[in-house]
Amino acid sequence: MATINPRVGPGEARPPREDEPPRRGGAVRVEHIGLAGVLALSSLLEFNKLRQNGYANLFYAAAVKSMLRSLHNFFFVSFDPGGLMAVDKPPLGLWLQALSAKLFGFAPLPLLVPEGICAVLAVALIYFIVAPRFGPRAGLLSALALAVFPSFVAVSRDNAIDPLLILLMLAACGAGIRAIESGRTRTLILSGVLIGLAFNTKSLAALLCVPGIGLGFLVCAPASMRRRMAQLAVAGAVMVAICISWSLAVDLTPASQRPYVGGSTNNSEFQLEFGYNGFGRVGGQNGGPTGTVVAPTGVTPLVRPGIPPTQGSIAAATALLAGRARPADVAAKPAAVAAKPADPQGRVRRTLPIPFGGSPSVIRIFELGFGDQGGWTVPFAVLGLLGIALLARRRRDRRAAVLFALGGWFVVELFTLDFSQGIVHPYYVSALGPGLAAMVGAGAAAIAWLARSAERRKAALGLAIAALATATTLFAELWLIHREGYPEAWRIPLVILAVVALAAVVLWRRRANWSVGALVLVLLVAPALYTKSVWDAPVDGTFPTAGPYNMAGWGGIDLPAGELKVNIALERYVRAHHPTKRFALLTEASDAASPLILLGLNAAAMGGYNTIDPALNGPGLARLVADDEARYVLLGGPYSNRGGNAASRAAQLVCPEVRQQLWNPGQPTVPSLYLVDCRGRARELREPSRAAAAYLRSVRRRERVM
Repeated sequence: MATINPRVGPGEARPPREDEPPRRGGAVRVEHIGLAGVLALSSLLEFNKLRQNGYANLFYAAAVKSMLRSLHNFFFVSFDPGGLMAVDKPPLGLWLQALSAKLFGFAPLPLLVPEGICAVLAVALIYFIVAPRFGPRAGLLSALALAVFPSFVAVSRDNAIDPLLILLMLAACGAGIRAIESGRTRTLILSGVLIGLAFNTKSLAALLCVPGIGLGFLVCAPASMRRRMAQLAVAGAVMVAICISWSLAVDLTPASQRPYVGGSTNNSEFQLEFGYNGFGRVGGQNGGPTGTVVAPTGVTPLVRPGIPPTQGSIAAATALLAGRARPADVAAKPAAVAAKPADPQGRVRRTLPIPFGGSPSVIRIFELGFGDQGGWTVPFAVLGLLGIALLARRRRDRRAAVLFALGGWFVVELFTLDFSQGIVHPYYVSALGPGLAAMVGAGAAAIAWLARSAERRKAALGLAIAALATATTLFAELWLIHREGYPEAWRIPLVILAVVALAAVVLWRRRANWSVGALVLVLLVAPALYTKSVWDAPVDGTFPTAGPYNMAGWGGIDLPAGELKVNIALERYVRAHHPTKRFALLTEASDAASPLILLGLNAAAMGGYNTIDPALNGPGLARLVADDEARYVLLGGPYSNRGGNAASRAAQLVCPEVRQQLWNPGQPTVPSLYLVDCRGRARELREPSRAAAAYLRSVRRRERVM
């Protein structure tokens, strides 16, 4: 397809310019072989040793198992089989996993394989976007850069929803580029539909590609400015309609007929999408590295009825009467802190994943947590973007569409990762992959075209960009290798090969396309070797990352052996002691309920992922107990230090404890957990403040007697 030129009429031909990619007709065998090789590498990285990851993210795996119970659970993305709480994400990613599990049976691989397929499709798609506009070598380099992008590979071996999000956003960019080139409204609408689907996969994260597509169409598309603005308005309206369709259906459904929207404060999908999962991630929020503290300060033990009073239990009862949240009582996921075994070489893996990146700054992408996941070739991508901007200076140049759409996505994503102050996990870097990969491949082609230009000024500029890109990228890679301790053996060969490739660019300018391509291949060696580390150990389901002996999970039901035994003992006890049918066990947090759901128990979380969602209060729990829908409540556990909700505070004051020796016999006591039995306590649960007042009166009587 020829480059569009406004000075050339329809059907007319014009000779190609030296700075344009070659136009070839028919299939090119070498290109197809190269693409097949890249896709084979991508498949190997994604699927080799995939079984070792087990259920990976237990929160999503438990939700999929619950969704298979009924169409009601499926549509509303219910986390638990009883339909109490919904997952705090839109439905599309989990729908995909649920459909796979329905077809192939509920097991780890049917949950993991769809994400790997999305990743391989994204690698193929980026080739078909870049190659027609920058040449097949640029397309292959872009596909390879994405295939070995560490965070992208790690996330795609998990059952997270990010691979589908990335695929849909990349497809939206591809459709947007076609719309910019052709000016067709229907193609622009298709881009809007794909963005809407991406929004229904991971909320506002999907909109980070919109500024580049919109600005590119406004600047570069044919027709008048008025028509372009009208086309954008139509496509934008369709996009918004698709974005809000599912959320509107949920919010219009009476609250009593659907699960509570997990992660929200008012049971609204819109509040979740624009608050906790939206602007809160950027501006700072509870649970983020710079956000406010979720629970009040101070450590106070749980109130255990029947146990002699302590200062902590008195403070907890007083706090409930005053309407304050329960103070922190236990650390998050205490059992998971146990040291993991050493690998055969004797090196010990880190015991906990890095949950957040460094402080917001322009170099955050290179800092601990972010750098090893995606910072390797960022300098080359930035300078490659500059090279494309210098080359594609005409509004109707096809390459300008790529610059705006994929380059715009890259810039917006990088800025968001660097300066967000809320909850920003290292695996979010995966969404940087497509834009970065396109700027690496297309940027290499642009640098080569500039370097081999007949004009001295252009050639000097191309060589200068090539030298600067090589130096800065080498510095970043050597720094990351030094900090992470891997792949140390490649430091000297990496420098030598990069210098040789750069010298080839300078000495054989007419073959600069080959030498710049070789240079990029050299610079992709380090991230490729780092990415291979995903095979070394099971993925951490909550924070999937690449890295040798780093952030590994446990496989199977992703828990350490001791914690898994506790869950199995608890599940057996509840089953054997007359559980209620709808909710055999209620927990404070989703992470406590997830393994029990996977073990087959009808468990549910009263407070959602963070324990603080107001899905249930004391009267609500009383109603479930009175209707024989709930009996046992597990207090403590993951994230209970964040305060719990009104239902958990009522249960801790009213319901008597089941001694741990009964439900966890023959094993060490877990001080952060205790089980209570609420049967027959509905009246007290309706008015937990009375129980608190009675408790304080009993304490005073004891003090007077003493």
